[in-house]
Amino acid sequence: MNDFYKITDQTANPGPLGLFGFAMTTILLNIHNAGFFPVNSMIMGMGIFFGGGAQFIAGVMEWKKGNDFGSIAFMAYGAFWLTLVFTWIAPMFGVEKPDGNAMGCYLGMWGLFTLINFIQTLKGNLTGKLLFASLTLLFFLLAAGNFTGSEQIIHVAGYTGIVCGFIAFYEASAIMINKKYEKNILPL
Repeated sequence: MNDFYKITDQTANPGPLGLFGFAMTTILLNIHNAGFFPVNSMIMGMGIFFGGGAQFIAGVMEWKKGNDFGSIAFMAYGAFWLTLVFTWIAPMFGVEKPDGNAMGCYLGMWGLFTLINFIQTLKGNLTGKLLFASLTLLFFLLAAGNFTGSEQIIHVAGYTGIVCGFIAFYEASAIMINKKYEKNILPL
């Protein structure tokens, strides 16, 4: 085929948007889980619009680029944030609030899903491995904390989540800064 007819992808990399949406929302929620403040409208707003909406949009953009992993991860974790906030607000409309066992099952399923994603990162960079390893641990700790009702486990999960969020923040920053400067300033 003639080079004149070749179409090149000139769309932006949606990865940093999805990673920042995940990172900032994860950090804020896990500051709560660590025991520093209650769930409030700030966390819910971040969950719906940045953790949920921005990640979902990034996932659709990754799908358009043909990136299976990026599209599934961002759309799924975007949906996670939307379902989590729905779980918190649905009782205001008469839907039964989940108990510890139900939340343990919910978070445990997300842990299994994340474990599958972690396995896929084993062929990737170190930052991605650390991100998905810490996220897998986070979900399983949150599940255990909900199953047992242990506030101590939830607090440990909170600190794990803060670290996980900062790893994602670093990865998003590295992708953007390295591209802008056309060299590896922040290694991945």
